[in-house]
Amino acid sequence: MLHKTRGIVFKVTDYGESSVIAQVYTEKFGLQSYIVNGAKKPKAKIHRNMLQPLSLLDMVVYHKNTGSVQRIAELKNSPQLQSIPYDVIKTSLVMFLNEVLYKSVKQQSGDEHLFNFIFHAIELLDQQTVSPANFHLIFLIRLSRYLGFYPDRNKPEGADYFDMKDGVFTKYKPENWQYLSPPHTENFYQLLKYGFEHMEQISLKNDERRYLLNKLLEYYAQHVEGFGNIRSHEVLEEVLG
Repeated sequence: MLHKTRGIVFKVTDYGESSVIAQVYTEKFGLQSYIVNGAKKPKAKIHRNMLQPLSLLDMVVYHKNTGSVQRIAELKNSPQLQSIPYDVIKTSLVMFLNEVLYKSVKQQSGDEHLFNFIFHAIELLDQQTVSPANFHLIFLIRLSRYLGFYPDRNKPEGADYFDMKDGVFTKYKPENWQYLSPPHTENFYQLLKYGFEHMEQISLKNDERRYLLNKLLEYYAQHVEGFGNIRSHEVLEEVLG
């Protein structure tokens, strides 16, 4: 049976001489694997270049509730990304976000709210005209809402610490080692408070940005089973300076 669905490319693996298997997070069916025959041929109807990391897709797919590899009847890039493929900073951000998403989002069932968040975030990054240097930090914080471990936004007066184990701001230094202390606590709160819409108002030095990123990755590792180590953030940090 044929179904229309939007999709977001997570990973592509070569299969045989000319085909690929694409893991696509779909709006209707969650994460699915699709075989694309002949994708590496020059005149392919669905070419491998259409399946770049976090490409946004309109698809018509065959779907069976067996968990097996599925097939694509029709595919187009929609919307076509305008700046991400040509901007080294945005490309590096996408590589990083792609790795995080691939390790975090694994459900094989539709989640409209999570899908829309990711889809619109990629659109926003593509359209961004101000510096996107804080984009990935805000993305990680916002993504945690849909994964079930969003920080408590309530920050009482004098709460100088953020307990990363319990996800709350506190006045007292946590007994565990997983926490943020001043000035990192306030910087983290600003990221939590402002979001994408006003991220240019958040002024962070490169060292602070790097520190918060590492702490957010620790936060994810605590809450996402099998999250492990993220490698692409090293390239991202190099690009961001």
